[in-house]
Amino acid sequence: MSPAQKRQDVAAARRALEEDGLSERMACAAMKQPRSTQRFKGKERDDEKQLVQRMLELARAHPRYGYRRIWALLRNEGRRDNVKRIHRLWRKASLKVPQKQHKKRRLGTSANGIMRHRSEHIDHVWCYDFVKDQTVDGRSLKLFPIEDEFTRECLSIDVARSITAKDVIETLRELFQVRGAPKFIRSDNGPEFIAHAIRDWLKESNVGTLYIEPGSPWENAYSESFNGRFRDELLNRELFTSLREAKLIVEDFRLEYNHRRPHSSLKYQTPAGFAAATRGGATPLRLAALASAPLPHLAKEEPTPTLITTGT
Repeated sequence: MSPAQKRQDVAAARRALEEDGLSERMACAAMKQPRSTQRFKGKERDDEKQLVQRMLELARAHPRYGYRRIWALLRNEGRRDNVKRIHRLWRKASLKVPQKQHKKRRLGTSANGIMRHRSEHIDHVWCYDFVKDQTVDGRSLKLFPIEDEFTRECLSIDVARSITAKDVIETLRELFQVRGAPKFIRSDNGPEFIAHAIRDWLKESNVGTLYIEPGSPWENAYSESFNGRFRDELLNRELFTSLREAKLIVEDFRLEYNHRRPHSSLKYQTPAGFAAATRGGATPLRLAALASAPLPHLAKEEPTPTLITTGT
């Protein structure tokens, strides 16, 4: 046991046997701890916190390096601490080389992924993808969310039995009229997104396309994250009796998501609140109009049935 550990044990023994009158002298004798060592109080050097912080940074960057290699990196940076001090601080910070490693995917080679082409401001990069569900009669539903990667706002969620490249263009045209066109749109290589009609129309609208690598959904992580929350918080909890009911409930979810649901990556602001703060004032009328009413083409579809919702 180290002197520090013995110091803790002596103090613990005295607390446990306080009623029996156990003295420091007796406790130290039992633990074979010199009384001068027991009473010693070390002083933390001024640079210790900074040194430990740097060690933690190096350990995160090089998880397979032990304290000796970390010490060598610190020496290369110009520090003159000896290896014994680095070892002491290494143990104090509970650092160790993990025995079991977990494999991780690389970010991919595409220059269009979120890590190599980040959104830097509002309406810089939008992203979209499809989500599938069904109504209670077993007929399929196709849902088409569009999100602003910078503000995390869900700009629209189109709901239909099927969605073609022509429908995608119609949805984007209405959004461009209400909000304005983004600089880029990120998506996977689905046939609806790579169709010549969409490519040509986006080119005419001066909007760039960011197609991720095939089989690399992590390169479109904002869309994948939203779709996961969308499924977990709504689709897995609701049974839709009709297409029209699905449209109404999904639009309610979109407004809730934008205006009342705190977003962890925005320091628990709502996406709409973050967008307003980023703009430096109240939400512009064009965004307020988009948030307060569903897109016009969402109102087109079947006769209105009796509205029945289930779920918690």
